[in-house]
Amino acid sequence: MPDLSRIWKIPLIVSGFALVAMSITSCADAQDPAPNSYEALVQLFEDWREFERPPMLDGAPDYTAERFNAAYEELPGLVERLNAIDISDWPLEQQVDWHIVRAEMNGFDFNHRVLQPWVRDPAYYQSIWTYQSDVPAHEGPTHHAVLELWTYDFPLSDDEEDRMLRDLAVIPPLMRQAQQNLTGNARDLWIAGIRNIRAQRGHLDSIMESVGGDASDELTEAIGAAQAATDDLVAWLEAQAPSKTGPSGIGRDNYTWYMKNVHYVPLSWQDEVDLLQRELDRAWSSLKLEEHRNRNLPPLVAASTPEEYDRLADESAAKLMAFLEEQQVMPVKDYMEPALRERLGTFIPEDERNFFWIAAHYDPTPLYTHFYHWFELAQMREEPHESPIRRGALLYNIFDSRNEGTATGVEEMFMHAGLYDDNPRSRELVWIMLAQRAARGLGSLYAHANDMTMAEAGNVHVEWTPRGWMENEPELLQFEQHLYLRQPGYGTSYVTGKYLLERLLAHRTSQTEDADPPYTLSDFYGELNEAGSVPISLVHWQLTGNDEDIRGIMEGG
Repeated sequence: MPDLSRIWKIPLIVSGFALVAMSITSCADAQDPAPNSYEALVQLFEDWREFERPPMLDGAPDYTAERFNAAYEELPGLVERLNAIDISDWPLEQQVDWHIVRAEMNGFDFNHRVLQPWVRDPAYYQSIWTYQSDVPAHEGPTHHAVLELWTYDFPLSDDEEDRMLRDLAVIPPLMRQAQQNLTGNARDLWIAGIRNIRAQRGHLDSIMESVGGDASDELTEAIGAAQAATDDLVAWLEAQAPSKTGPSGIGRDNYTWYMKNVHYVPLSWQDEVDLLQRELDRAWSSLKLEEHRNRNLPPLVAASTPEEYDRLADESAAKLMAFLEEQQVMPVKDYMEPALRERLGTFIPEDERNFFWIAAHYDPTPLYTHFYHWFELAQMREEPHESPIRRGALLYNIFDSRNEGTATGVEEMFMHAGLYDDNPRSRELVWIMLAQRAARGLGSLYAHANDMTMAEAGNVHVEWTPRGWMENEPELLQFEQHLYLRQPGYGTSYVTGKYLLERLLAHRTSQTEDADPPYTLSDFYGELNEAGSVPISLVHWQLTGNDEDIRGIMEGG
């Protein structure tokens, strides 16, 4: 097999904004874009995405070893095409697009060499998703032909039944293929993944119930076939489980390479440990200081009825949107408030609330600031990015530092900008939420280093979340730690992305300190949003012109 790490080390030198591209013989005909044009990159991007999507095998995407070995032999040709494009004279935003394509190709390489979700991770074969992700694509490795149940309305129209039949038809052959492909020995991933496939069986039961007596014989048969195939896979996974004894983490060195070369997070495993420990300590100490400052104020009281929650949610959404617009925090678009109001949540009995909804029943505003996510998704829908490379979701969750980091970052940023001046007790919730995210991310780092099992990482998550708000969280706890073990860097992206966002704000405002007219917070968020859902380090380069992080990544630093 080809060694992609060697291909990337061919003299491809970044100096300032210049890249000296290697030369290869082009076989392009007269109709092809000029070799060093942006159009050539767009064409390569389209070819790359077509290559990345697997062919079908017996009605399901082909994740067999034979397919991946053959594809891996073809990958160097795409890499060489990318390296052959001289981007030294391009505008910065187009140079950023080149790096996005590089990151995705590195993601394919890493998945083949190390992560191998189709071999190690039974949850990769989960085929039914009941909810829309709040980031551009589903969190974690996901196969290419999932059934997005949340997009269906029941009763099904004839066209929608046809779509459902096509989606369901993938499940039986994919469940059979999984039993051939899953040869890995990652115990934690294996055991936790059984839960995902078992949940799929429940979703199929729900679909059968939803279509009810109106279902055609063909649809009833398709659901039944999917149920039987899912049952077979669950039974096979459970039978294999006792033999799975190996680690599930990818190790420190692999983690560092992946962060820098795929997610473009310019931090090593140890850098992330140090940062998350610092943020965890800062969150706890800041919480204690807030509690002291607020000691003579009445405590927050949680909503205890549906009516109380609905009133609190409505007031909080209105307050947040008014703050953003009236205080000129960010450009507010017409689609933002409707996007937020679709996600306000509903009353949950006290004994059923998970961590985030415990906080939200006291004051949902901190959680609603995190729902910046829905602003971004609405923007992708209503104002598609002019770059075809940035228009959709980046592969392999490469967007995580930007989307999760921004959503987490604005929780504290908006607080410092004055969002809770009328209700200081709510500041305590912001620090509690930051502590929880730092704790769970820190646990995930030790799990990837194979210093801890997934369960032990969960203990860090629980122990270091304030007020015991994670102590009765078996569902959320397992979901989060499992996701972070499946997708390296996702559990830390909330905090690492927040740090990179804060650093970007510092550097951008330092550059513009003497600007006339003054550079405002609204200017900053406007530029951030216009850059799209790409890694913060690339946004930093585009907005500041400082390529230090990118040079470090390209030089292996």
